[in-house]
Amino acid sequence: MLVIRPIEQNDLPTLKQFAIESGHGFTSLPVNDELLQNKIDLSIASFASRPAGKGECLYFFVAEDSSTGEVVGTCAIDAAVGLSAPFYNYLLGKQVHSSPRLGIYNVVDTLTLTNDYTGVSELCTLFLRESARHGLNGRLLSKCRFLFLAEFSELFDHRVLAEMRGVSDEKGNSPFWCWLQEHFFSMDFPTVDYLTGIGQKGFIADLMPKFPIYVNLLSKEAKSVIGLTHDNTRPALRMLEEEGFTWRGYVDIFDAGPSVECELSQIRTVRTSRQLKVHVGKVTQGKTHLISNTEFTHFRALVTEVTINEDKAQAVLGEDVARLLKVEDGDTVRLVEI
Repeated sequence: MLVIRPIEQNDLPTLKQFAIESGHGFTSLPVNDELLQNKIDLSIASFASRPAGKGECLYFFVAEDSSTGEVVGTCAIDAAVGLSAPFYNYLLGKQVHSSPRLGIYNVVDTLTLTNDYTGVSELCTLFLRESARHGLNGRLLSKCRFLFLAEFSELFDHRVLAEMRGVSDEKGNSPFWCWLQEHFFSMDFPTVDYLTGIGQKGFIADLMPKFPIYVNLLSKEAKSVIGLTHDNTRPALRMLEEEGFTWRGYVDIFDAGPSVECELSQIRTVRTSRQLKVHVGKVTQGKTHLISNTEFTHFRALVTEVTINEDKAQAVLGEDVARLLKVEDGDTVRLVEI
């Protein structure tokens, strides 16, 4: 059984391996020891003392196999993006060119550089090892964050976003970036992806075109991938869409992958999850639930069979599950049926 817990210092070697396995375009997991260590340090500091409200906090989780102790996946929530360093996106919009005198009316698509997501909470760093991509493991890893958001909503923005990896090949070549590189930059996609991942974003403001880009001037290859998701990321996008996330025209400035968003209160799991008291006992005729404790520093989540006693507002859990969740009789859990 996989159990979600906050990341710890001894997870660094595994996180390094995840960074290598995730490949190009996975900006939030760069192959850089110092930056990965900084992320772990920031998360540990964020969990160490519960803040009064939203701030520059990172809540980093890992999925651990309860039988072997092996860590097989990771996910995170950035409480507020763009507060200390710019957070860039392109907004796909339209511009009208018309001349009533000549009877001409043309509508053209444009890409405008924005910082519209500044201060918004972001779901990020979702990665599950290929060997663990079965059953409900992917859903657990993605959706556990919504139980955390529901339980500690005061620590996050009312809007939540998720950047989806855009189209690139096995060598890290992005059709969209190839066009930008030819006209505005002299760096290949893996290089800019790495620089962004380690926080070196100054080149974006220096070299990125300041005025809207006319989409019809892009190459056919570049135009064809705007708003499309990398093959490996499509399952994650589908799960977010199930939760109510939608694309509103924002795309990544490097690979043109879509950024999807949802109001925190309207996320399906946030909206439908509920708190119940724990009763440790025999689970009979249970249904599959995503369940977490309500602890901040020692947050735990997993997927298991639960019997609901509606009369007593109780969730009946087996002893092993209660132990993994670090709960006892009378404690509170948050859960939602899958």
